[in-house]
Amino acid sequence: MFYPLRMVAGVERGYRYRFYPTAAQAGLLTRTFGCVRLVYNLGLQARREAWQQRQETLGYQATSALLTAWKKTAEFSFLTEVSCVPLQQALRHLDVAYQKFFNGECRFPRLKSRKRSRRSAEFTASAFTYKPGELRLAKLMDEPLAVVWSRPLPDGAVPSTVTVSQDRAGRWFVSLHVVVPAVTAPATTAMVGVDAGLNRLLTLSDGTTVDNPRQEARERAALVRAQRNLARKEKGSRNREKARVKVARVHARIADRRRDVLHQVTTRLVREN
Repeated sequence: MFYPLRMVAGVERGYRYRFYPTAAQAGLLTRTFGCVRLVYNLGLQARREAWQQRQETLGYQATSALLTAWKKTAEFSFLTEVSCVPLQQALRHLDVAYQKFFNGECRFPRLKSRKRSRRSAEFTASAFTYKPGELRLAKLMDEPLAVVWSRPLPDGAVPSTVTVSQDRAGRWFVSLHVVVPAVTAPATTAMVGVDAGLNRLLTLSDGTTVDNPRQEARERAALVRAQRNLARKEKGSRNREKARVKVARVHARIADRRRDVLHQVTTRLVREN
C-alpha cells in the first residue's frame, strides 16, 4: 500500500557548519565572546543588587539601558568595539533564564566563567547578511566567513539568527536558525522495542542487535599520550594551553564519532518503525 507524505506545520531547525576565520575575524570574534560574557555577568549582578538593596525587579529594558551607560564609561568603553547585537542578546538570554527560574524550570542563573562557559555569540537579522553560499557578520562585513557549506539550506529558507561558537578544541562553528516546513516519513505499521545496553549499543525486540563501536577505545592510545604530555606542562604556560587543545581535539573526535553513530541508528529506527 502507498502511504503519501504528510505535511505538518513549520518546525525550527538549526544548520551547523564549520568555518575558518582569518586572523582579524578570529580576534574580533574572540573579543565578542568576552564582551558577551562580561555583559551577561554585569546584568546578573545589577539584577541581584537591585533586588537585594531596593526590592526592585529589573527586566530586559532596564538592563539594556544599563548597557548603554556602561559603554559610556572609561572602564567598559571597549564594549563599543564589537557589535551591540550579541550584547543585547546576552541580556535577553539572562531575562529568559530568570523567567525559567521563577517558573521552576531551572536553577538560579550563575555567573559565566571564562574557562568553563561556552564561547558563543548570537546575531539577529539586523547584524548579518546572508546569501546562498555567503555569510557576513556585523563589524566583519568587508569579508565573508569562510564557511564549509556541507549541505545547503532548504529552498527559500531565511535565517532568523546566526550563532557563532568555538569549542574547546579551537574549532569554529556557525549555526543558522531557520523555520522550514516539516515533512513526516511515510506511515508504517511496523513496531519495535529497543533495549539499550553496554556490551551492545541496542538490542531490538525482533532480535536485531547494534554493536557498540566503543569509540573511546580507538583513541585510547592517542588520549593517553596527549594527557601525559599535558601533565608535564607548567600551569599557566603557553605550552600547557597547546597541550590542552591537543587533549580536547582527541575528545572532540570521540564525541563526533559517537554522535554520528547515534544519528544514523536513530534515524533508521524512526524511518522503519
